[in-house]
Amino acid sequence: MHVETLTVGPLGCNCSIIADLAAKQAIVVDPGGDYDDIRARLDALGVVVTAIVHTHTHFDHVGCTAELQRTTGAAASIHGGDRFLYDALPEQAALFGIAAPERAEMDDGLVDGRALRAGALEMGVLHTPGHTPGSCSFVVTDATGTLLVAGDTLFRGSIGRTDLWGGDPDAILRSIRGKLLALPDDAVVVTGHGPSTTIGHERAHNPFLRGR
Repeated sequence: MHVETLTVGPLGCNCSIIADLAAKQAIVVDPGGDYDDIRARLDALGVVVTAIVHTHTHFDHVGCTAELQRTTGAAASIHGGDRFLYDALPEQAALFGIAAPERAEMDDGLVDGRALRAGALEMGVLHTPGHTPGSCSFVVTDATGTLLVAGDTLFRGSIGRTDLWGGDPDAILRSIRGKLLALPDDAVVVTGHGPSTTIGHERAHNPFLRGR
């Protein structure tokens, strides 16, 4: 498992490239902007994109999905619970005073328990609603350990906000406690913004989760 995380777009979204370098295949998670930077890393790695997936569909996590899809030919997927948010991209972007991203051809293929593949890598989909109704997290485990891409569900020392469209404070805590904290303490967590963390660190120190 080869993982690279780039900070992209107007709000500093973490975009992850998760690759099997031997097979020259990769999955891209949350291409929130700065297409040229993402493309440059894909080209440097020499990988083909097998899937483009999204932890949720706030505008800052889908900013250059359309361009990446057009140039790679890969399917782009969201959870169906966030379809209404994707349809409201212009309204979302307007609240932040920026132009709406170009629309991609998004399918609703992210369902709980689905496995996505890139070479020998298998990435599992966890439906983790709360930040948005269709929020998802992604888990990859190989001989090197476990990686969790949590989007805006879990942050280092915090959790995702729930005061935006469809947010639910009870649901986000159920998602974290029921699904994310079930992972090993040494699982590395790539958050939607800011620094990475581990499940063990958040279990012990996150004020929303301590002792859970």
